[in-house]
Amino acid sequence: MSELSVALLQPGALTTLLVLAGSVVLFISGWLAPEVTGLLAAALLIVTGVLNPTEALEGFGSPALITLMGLFALSAGLFRSGGLDRLRALIGSDAVRSPKRMITLMVAAVGPVSAFVPNTPIVASLLPVIEGWCQRRRISPSKVLLPLSFATVLGGTLSLLGSSVNLLASEVSSKLGYGAFGLFSLTPIGLGVWLVGGLVMVLLADRFLPDRGSNDDDLVASLASSGYLTEVKIPADSELIGESLHGSRLQRRFDVDVLELHRANERFLPPLADRTLMLGDRLLLRCSREDLLRLQQDHTVVLAPTPEEAIRPDQQNNQRMVEVLLPSGSSLAGDCLRDLRFRQRYNVTVLALRRGNAVLRERLGRAQLREGDVLLLQGPKDAIRGLQANNDLVVLEQLEKDLPTVSRKRVALVIAALVILLTALNVIPLVAAVLLGTVAMVATGCLRAGELQRAIRLDVILLLGSLASFSVALEKTGLAAALAQALLNGLQSWPVYAALVVVFLFTTLLTEVMSNAATVAMLIPIAGQLAQGLNQPPMAFIYAVLFGASQSFLSPVGYQTNLMVFGPGRYRFLDVARYGFPLTVVMTLLVPLLLCLHFGLS
Repeated sequence: MSELSVALLQPGALTTLLVLAGSVVLFISGWLAPEVTGLLAAALLIVTGVLNPTEALEGFGSPALITLMGLFALSAGLFRSGGLDRLRALIGSDAVRSPKRMITLMVAAVGPVSAFVPNTPIVASLLPVIEGWCQRRRISPSKVLLPLSFATVLGGTLSLLGSSVNLLASEVSSKLGYGAFGLFSLTPIGLGVWLVGGLVMVLLADRFLPDRGSNDDDLVASLASSGYLTEVKIPADSELIGESLHGSRLQRRFDVDVLELHRANERFLPPLADRTLMLGDRLLLRCSREDLLRLQQDHTVVLAPTPEEAIRPDQQNNQRMVEVLLPSGSSLAGDCLRDLRFRQRYNVTVLALRRGNAVLRERLGRAQLREGDVLLLQGPKDAIRGLQANNDLVVLEQLEKDLPTVSRKRVALVIAALVILLTALNVIPLVAAVLLGTVAMVATGCLRAGELQRAIRLDVILLLGSLASFSVALEKTGLAAALAQALLNGLQSWPVYAALVVVFLFTTLLTEVMSNAATVAMLIPIAGQLAQGLNQPPMAFIYAVLFGASQSFLSPVGYQTNLMVFGPGRYRFLDVARYGFPLTVVMTLLVPLLLCLHFGLS
């Protein structure tokens, strides 16, 4: 009987394996949000008696989770106070004249910043800046946005603070008895990853990044050129009343396709050419932004999300059209615009919705929003500007007066520097430094109390807190040792470098289809046991898991920042894999080599 079979006979082992297998299925399918899957797994492990409540929920009180909460606040204080304005100005500089130079600059400047600031707010802050640069240079955003995401991924392994996954891995390693990570424990390997990965990104840029179109006029118009879907209503003074589509000038004067006609509770689908139009009819149009504006100016149609939401003529001069992105973790994802009462909530009208490189063909009010969606909005300037302080939406255009106040910029930078310095010199523990830094940000006015609460990503906190139960259950039931022994039987005669390659590659592939945090929580106990069986330092294999989970370059859903740039860059699914595959191959060969050199393995 194999070691795994024997282990499954132990109390709770089979239950743990079934819960973990079910969790993997849910993570991959996306049927439940990752944090909900984590909470479900923790609850099942308690209900079945595998873990007691204290064991299953100890992750919610861990120093790593508290540190992460403080880190969200510190990064918010830096952005709100203008502490990173210099980075924004550098990235948006007109001195940068080509995509290759922009990628080089992002690797050199954004990567190191990502070592201490979570990459999601960095990408959210720099997206409008880079889009503006693309517009001025008439360069396709697809030539530079994916490298922005990859640069933050590479920089995230330069220090312990670079990623929430780093903090989780450190916590799991500490609980398993292998020791926690220091602030710069990852730096020797991370430096090699950052330098070599950045070089590969620059060299691959010309041939492996697609060109999805340049910004000939402005970014919104460019994206709209292939056709947006929007709902309009025929007003009382429209020339369309009493005319058929065939007899009217609608499709002769404008590049407009009428996809549906709605009259009261009736819905009519093509062919619609001979149907007579009436006052109050709603049309689902596919058209460019320019044609939509001309139709409104001629009073041929008005926007019609709901009858009471038509924009009054006296409001037209105050209106702006902008694109906004639903970032990873947005609370709007999963709901439709009608249920969200989007117009009433934000005082803006949704004109169109774009998902990746495709336009949705369903009525906008019923479209279910997803992370990475791009919405074309129209509304008063003040309402548009107010969206910039919203964590659920990222405005993909620089507006007037959009930079934060700079009166506290130096204070925020000093606070962040002290947090890093006090931790690096071992004056106080990391969690204490981050908490003191958070309090200092609020006390000095760099961050308001309400902004502090909004800065904390609840979805990330719930996910990481619940995932600690995975590691505890694997270790307690003996499954980690049994699974490691099964791997050991196959890798016993392999060189340690080859074993590290296998661990790294398996982790990388797994994190492309499920949460990288879940991957780390599941694999670190197994990797530690495998290392002991091979008589190698456990930390070398734990690092292999961590770096494998952090190097997500093969799909837009593998990492949250990949998804954030997917829509604005108008990428197709395989575009990410095309650019990321050579980088993944290089990392698969490089990281194990760096680990062998760092730990003196042979």
